[in-house]
Amino acid sequence: MSPPVDPITPTEKLPKKVDVVIVGGGIAGVSTAYFLAKKGLSVALCEKGRIGGEQSSRNWGYCRQQGRDPGEIPLIIESLKIWRGLNEEIEDETGFRQAGVAYLAATREDLERYEEWVGYAQQYQLDTKLLTGDALDAIAPGGAQKWLGALYTASDGRAEPSKAAPAIARAVQRLGGAVLTDCAIRGFETKGGRVSMVFTERGPIETDALVVAGGAWSRLFLRRHGIDFPQQTVISSVMRTAPLEAEIDTSVCGPNFAIRKRLDGGYTIAHGGASYYHLTPDSFRLMKSFWAAFQMERKSLRIRLGPRFMEAIRQNRRWGMDDVSPFEENRIWDPEPSQDILGEAKRNLIAAFPAFAKATIEEGWAGAIDVTPDAVPAISPVEKTPGLFIASGFSGHGFGIGPGAGRLMADLVSGAHPVVDPEPFRFSRFHDGTKIAPFSET
Repeated sequence: MSPPVDPITPTEKLPKKVDVVIVGGGIAGVSTAYFLAKKGLSVALCEKGRIGGEQSSRNWGYCRQQGRDPGEIPLIIESLKIWRGLNEEIEDETGFRQAGVAYLAATREDLERYEEWVGYAQQYQLDTKLLTGDALDAIAPGGAQKWLGALYTASDGRAEPSKAAPAIARAVQRLGGAVLTDCAIRGFETKGGRVSMVFTERGPIETDALVVAGGAWSRLFLRRHGIDFPQQTVISSVMRTAPLEAEIDTSVCGPNFAIRKRLDGGYTIAHGGASYYHLTPDSFRLMKSFWAAFQMERKSLRIRLGPRFMEAIRQNRRWGMDDVSPFEENRIWDPEPSQDILGEAKRNLIAAFPAFAKATIEEGWAGAIDVTPDAVPAISPVEKTPGLFIASGFSGHGFGIGPGAGRLMADLVSGAHPVVDPEPFRFSRFHDGTKIAPFSET
């Protein structure tokens, strides 16, 4: 089942014309709408289901700088600046708290990788450091074993996935933006080569720009218009506990377990080292693009061939603007969680921190993570179609980086000077001969 997500009161009236339309009500979409509205542009955000209904409410809740691809570091630094002041700025609760993130090192290889990443952190004056001994025990007390060390960033934080996107969406509405739910966008048309109109299930909206922030649905949407976005999907499982008396406030990731304290006093628990990958026809179409990523992640991917393959074959890819689209047929993608993976995560966590043996699991769920061949998102104009932009492919990093991605996208759409260099996120890298290789994250 899906985790509980804070509801919003959607905008009732479909606007006839706006400056910018955004596809998708996840953290990237609502953040883009918010920063565009702050610039004074009229916006309409259209979500096929509910705000934050898919991966933006199903992730771990980490807001981390450490362990990122070096190309993402400037953007996540900017995103953390936004997170720290966001509750006050929007006068709402996102759940953000600056409590630090720690990656535990069980092997010498782990420690060497963490030492290497400290070098990247130093280039950007981050407070990331290696902890050992008493300093490590202080941020991860109650452990049943001695760790070789930990990569720790005190300025990192956590937020509540069930609260953040809805809170930002409400802020968009207060700024005059339209936030429409159960309102799928079926496609768009151009005039003189530029985006001129989008077609929703409720009717058309005239616009000068369209931002595709559709998460795992972005490839299907763009493919309908002849645009090839190399995107695959993996399924990750998560669970939450009832309130628990445990002393760990820092978000901790260890060998095949990860925890994050929640506002309600419970913990979010994930595996961190295992996800399901269901084979589809795109697995073979995109094999060459994703081969390097597969080689890097093959130990963590549990490959399955099952119903998803035939579902993908039967899925309509060439619907008309008056037809019911696939986005209306599946309002909220709600994959089944893997009890095997969650069971492993819980056992590994209890072995490391015995206090969690008392935890009562209240709920488990799964989410679809959209990934790119280099595990870096596209936050960029789509050059062949003026007025079309993409903010997708966040590869499991989207929640923490979402507010910064929204600000960058708002700058690109409005023609303002970008808050960070957008070069690492350009869409064209997938088609211009650039060598695509994923960074080996810690």
